[in-house]
Amino acid sequence: MRLLVGAYPRWIGSAPTATQRIYFANHTSHMDTVVLWAALPSSLRANTRPVAAKDYWDRPGIRGMIAKNELNVVMVDRSRNDPEADPLQTLREALEHGFSLIIFPEGTRSAQALPGQFKSGLYHLATEFPGVELIPVYIENLHRSMPKGAVIPVPLICTVRFGAPLERRAGEDKAEFLERARAAVIALEGL
Repeated sequence: MRLLVGAYPRWIGSAPTATQRIYFANHTSHMDTVVLWAALPSSLRANTRPVAAKDYWDRPGIRGMIAKNELNVVMVDRSRNDPEADPLQTLREALEHGFSLIIFPEGTRSAQALPGQFKSGLYHLATEFPGVELIPVYIENLHRSMPKGAVIPVPLICTVRFGAPLERRAGEDKAEFLERARAAVIALEGL
């Protein structure tokens, strides 16, 4: 990834440590997961699991093989076929086992560089796992290097900016928290 698109990490307000974390980022390309994961030091990758949509990544072939065997992805079933199913359960299990997670709270890719509205999953995980650090991440240029529909990335330098941990505020409601989390990612865009 570093040879192809750079994936250069910049730690702004945090440092790469073994602390259990949820890295949450803007989502503009299918390469976001690999680029963010590659930007982490190798010592952290073994304990950091990307979260991905089961309907897209859990398929036969190279895509599924990379997701399962190389990245150790936590699959999220977003189909809602079973109204009793909890799409966050696999994420909770990974956190309970001490893993850090990489998530994209928008829930799907965006053609824009800046993230759209965040879905509520990040809020629920932050509430249920108060000891896990929340690290905002901004991935720069990947929306131009490999936009939606592209098969081969255009070689552009991409930077992955890791921000300061997002503080939890007592009594903060879901909408306020999600907008503050989104703003923390956006604030890293121009740095």
